Amino acid sequence: MTVAISIGAVTVPLDQVWGIVWHHVSGAGAPGDPVTDQIVWNFRTPRVVLAALVGAGLAISGVVLQAVVANPLADPYVLGVSSGASLGAVLVITLTTGTLGGIGVSSAAFLGAVAAVALVFVLGQKGGRLAPTRLVLSGVAVGYLFLAATSYLQLRATPTELRTVMFWMLGSVAGAKWDQLPIVTTVVLTTTVALTLFGRQLNALLVGDESATSLGIDVHRLRAVLLVLSSLVTGTVIAVAGGIGFVGLMIPHLVRLTTGADHRRLLPQAALVGAIYLVVVDLLSRTLDRPNELPLGILTALFGAPFFLWLLRRNKSLDTI
Repeated sequence: MTVAISIGAVTVPLDQVWGIVWHHVSGAGAPGDPVTDQIVWNFRTPRVVLAALVGAGLAISGVVLQAVVANPLADPYVLGVSSGASLGAVLVITLTTGTLGGIGVSSAAFLGAVAAVALVFVLGQKGGRLAPTRLVLSGVAVGYLFLAATSYLQLRATPTELRTVMFWMLGSVAGAKWDQLPIVTTVVLTTTVALTLFGRQLNALLVGDESATSLGIDVHRLRAVLLVLSSLVTGTVIAVAGGIGFVGLMIPHLVRLTTGADHRRLLPQAALVGAIYLVVVDLLSRTLDRPNELPLGILTALFGAPFFLWLLRRNKSLDTI
């Protein structure tokens, strides 16, 4: 993270980065050059911190959903969360001047994500209980429904609006501000701790519902709680960073290669690796094609697709999630 803050159009020495950050955090030391201080503290630091939070949130959500729906191909967007968030954001971008009834793009994206999850939650039940297969199928159907509405709005958009829409849908943390971080930090850290505490129950889900029930676990209630927590963190990070694919799909499998399937270790390590990964991707997005900036979704797909194709050749690695 320090290196990512240091590198950019203007390179700032690492010691200066530490000095500026320490000054703002503790009040000790000299503020330094005003221009450098502005670059480090107001522009790069919140961006890097947000990238780390988003990467961690998507990674832990991917780990949990792959266990909840018993599908190694599941990721945070399998339940239509991304499509719902995109529809909410695009509604505000294309039909208003940036706010709709006082609701901004981020708030509308979060509400759209919540609406999608609520719909999938209702449709994914069979006999009053959540069924993993129905959850996946409902998520796919709802995702395509919301995607159709989003595509229609894109057809009505002006070229300027369309560029904004596409950049948002592919993901970016370029507009990160300090006032966004408290909510995202609270949600990501709280859900990471909470989900890690469910580590034993998640391990039980790996051996099947009957075995988990025999251990005294209310499988239906557990799935509902895990679904709510993972959807909450996914909706929150998508609302501020847009749609960033492959992180929640790739990172859990990557960490399992070295950690194993024990969720008590897998969840915190996935959060750490996800955070590092997206910080690196964001650094590349703003340095590979200067002065242009690439959406994060392009690079995560560029790195994620070859990795996943390689992983598919290791059939045994997908036998156990």
